[in-house]
Amino acid sequence: MKTKLLFPMLAALALAPALLVHVTAQDARIIINSEQGKPALAVIDFRGTGGAQQFMSTFNATLFSDLQTSGMFRMVPKSLYPLQNPQRPEDLKSTSGQGLALGDWAGPPVSASHLVFGYAADQNSTLALYGYLDDVRQASAQGAQMLGKRYFGSLDDTGARKVAHEFAADIIQAFGGASLAGSKIYFTSNRTGNKEIWSMDYDGSNQRQLTFNRSINIMPAVSPDGTKLAFCSFARNTPRIVLLASDSGRYLPFYNQNASLNTTPNFSPDGSKLYYSSSASGFTQIYSANIDGSNLRRISNVRAIEVEPKVNPKNSNQLAFVSGRTGKQQMYMMNSDGTDVQMLSNGEGEASNPCWHPDGQHLLFAWTRGYATGNFNVFIMDVATRQYDQLTSGAGRNENPNWAPDGRHIVFMSTRSGTPQIWTMLADGTQLQRLTSQGENRFPVWGK
Repeated sequence: MKTKLLFPMLAALALAPALLVHVTAQDARIIINSEQGKPALAVIDFRGTGGAQQFMSTFNATLFSDLQTSGMFRMVPKSLYPLQNPQRPEDLKSTSGQGLALGDWAGPPVSASHLVFGYAADQNSTLALYGYLDDVRQASAQGAQMLGKRYFGSLDDTGARKVAHEFAADIIQAFGGASLAGSKIYFTSNRTGNKEIWSMDYDGSNQRQLTFNRSINIMPAVSPDGTKLAFCSFARNTPRIVLLASDSGRYLPFYNQNASLNTTPNFSPDGSKLYYSSSASGFTQIYSANIDGSNLRRISNVRAIEVEPKVNPKNSNQLAFVSGRTGKQQMYMMNSDGTDVQMLSNGEGEASNPCWHPDGQHLLFAWTRGYATGNFNVFIMDVATRQYDQLTSGAGRNENPNWAPDGRHIVFMSTRSGTPQIWTMLADGTQLQRLTSQGENRFPVWGK
């Protein structure tokens, strides 16, 4: 396509963000295991003394939600719990039958493998949380404890959420996982009347506007350390790459080469380079540059539109990208010098939005074929085998999937609620959660 046709394409990206892929169907549940084999977690409702008690409902809801949405545990229904619940390790006895012995939790009907318990106290107007994790399959309480720790927060709902997040993070870490607490999701929202870049916490809280240029700002990318954002902005009329500090919103220098279009930025795994697409040659091609735009280098060289370069986090010499070199947009892979080009999709439908899993072996992508032909849906593919699994179907358009830092969660845009909004799910397509509701929200990326 020639340059004059690039702007309709970019407009389409701004309004309906997707470009998608097809592979050969095989396996399912590539990343997330089934419920079988997961630790069975019983999480009692904590109580508090003094002024702490009024904030326990916030604490209990936050703790349970963090553990449940981690995707690492099978949560035992509270309706199966014994009548008595321990609060301190010394409450546990060798025999009980009422809930104060490890066997009461390990045996039916609870059949838990682990117990989360504790209590909170008002200590000089500070919320003090005492949290414990026990393996109830052990013979004695002394050998059962996996975690015992104190946490401190302000004596309010904010403090209750803080200590809950910290306790949950330690529990998840005890099982070899990583908590999403502290991670951020960046996205484009038109809730102010313009398409600005916003941020929010992993659970949709603390939504905050980062850009205020009253223009179109789309397709954000976040640096591996989470300190920088790159995105495409129309603030100076011609679409350009813009960099800013993610914490302060301070703009950072980046040289844009003379072109009608500079777009779809993505950081290298070490954060020292940007890969992006530019129409400087007449066709939109893939380029790389230092983080300030210097040391510019052209990578692709074909008479077709090529966008969305994504660097393999485990192999900086490997790029996934989207190209129209065979007609309809398809997903490809090549070396960082432009050699060894391979088509990852098979030519059916339209393919785009590649996103590498942290393991460097799997790609998220969007596809117009699959089990809901004609609409965009989210898929995951094993790059080595080209096997895929469909994660969404029959629920509107689902596009722009992006991995969470833990490699177990996915954020994406969906119209399943009627308007484009940001959703999350586990990598097996379960535990769907809507994070936004104001205006239209697109192009989510998940950073540390």
